[in-house]
Amino acid sequence: MQKPSNLLPEGFHDALPPYAEAASRLERDVLDTLASHGYVRVTPPLAEYEDGLTERMHGASRSDLMRMVDPISQRTLALRPDMTMQVGRIAATSLAERPRPLRLSYSGQVLKLRSGQLQPERSRLQIGAELIGTDSVVAASEIVSVAIEALERAGVSGITLDITMPDLIDILAAGPLPLNASQIADVRGELDMKDAGGLVTIGANGYLPLIEATGPFDEAMAKLRAFDRDGQLGSRLDGIAQIAESVKGKADLTLDPTERHGFEYQNWFGFTLYAESFVGALGRGGSYEIARSDGGSEAAVGFSLYPDPLIQAGFGAKTSVQVFLPLGHDRTTAAKLREAGWRTVAALSESDQPQTLGCSHILDGDQPEPL
Repeated sequence: MQKPSNLLPEGFHDALPPYAEAASRLERDVLDTLASHGYVRVTPPLAEYEDGLTERMHGASRSDLMRMVDPISQRTLALRPDMTMQVGRIAATSLAERPRPLRLSYSGQVLKLRSGQLQPERSRLQIGAELIGTDSVVAASEIVSVAIEALERAGVSGITLDITMPDLIDILAAGPLPLNASQIADVRGELDMKDAGGLVTIGANGYLPLIEATGPFDEAMAKLRAFDRDGQLGSRLDGIAQIAESVKGKADLTLDPTERHGFEYQNWFGFTLYAESFVGALGRGGSYEIARSDGGSEAAVGFSLYPDPLIQAGFGAKTSVQVFLPLGHDRTTAAKLREAGWRTVAALSESDQPQTLGCSHILDGDQPEPL
């Protein structure tokens, strides 16, 4: 596994064998899944000008960024904490004239200024896909399905899809359950903690049913529809029900309509991906708006996976089968073995031993023989 080193800053580590190779294999499997659905890859730079990056950040502040001064331009640079905003920039600028819907995928390291207890790493692998130009129910259903398929391709089982409605409180506060700006923050806080007493204390009794409308999808949806007596949420609830139906049987389904953590810029639909035996989320996604250079915006829906816990648990790793090539071995035979998929490790001196070099076979004439 990765070993801590006092030569590296807190939250950073070296990826050692076999984990580095497992990470590459898992990354390739996920990206191949995205490519098979028509998502083409883009690769944004690790750093951008701070002002340009923060213009597209929602729910985060400049103090959350790792920054430095560019010695060439003398402008402040920031290391990306997330790649989604960069993909949005690419879609709105370099690919603005490409036909929509535009399907993009990406993969790379993101840098966090601070670490958390569940995720102590400050450098994390992020892999994702964005469907730009629409956030329809059909588009959202595709994104959710592709995200689940990508995790399955990586070997994950026991997947749970938890669906949320990120702008639900805003809708209710502006309509049937009026709240001012400060009250909205208080209500969100109490709902985050599922604190019924807290809601009563601040006089937000009308929001109490939302605490109960959480849990297994069908039961929670029925409670949410009962809560929506005036039908204001009807079309959204219908859309979410259709998305859930599209992936039924592929994952366990739950609903938490007021969940906001990690959904600072999503609007009508959001989701979190969990898997058995793992603490914390493996990925998140949902619908959002991308700012265009002409001042307008366009709808999009996408997801990001954070597979480091999978890699640390051994996903993507394969048993190494290596053939030891003694001194004086036939190079043509060795080349044919590599073409056939074998890994070869050549002796460099008489003292080299196959077991010491991690080999499971030795080349005997023109055939690899088990040790």
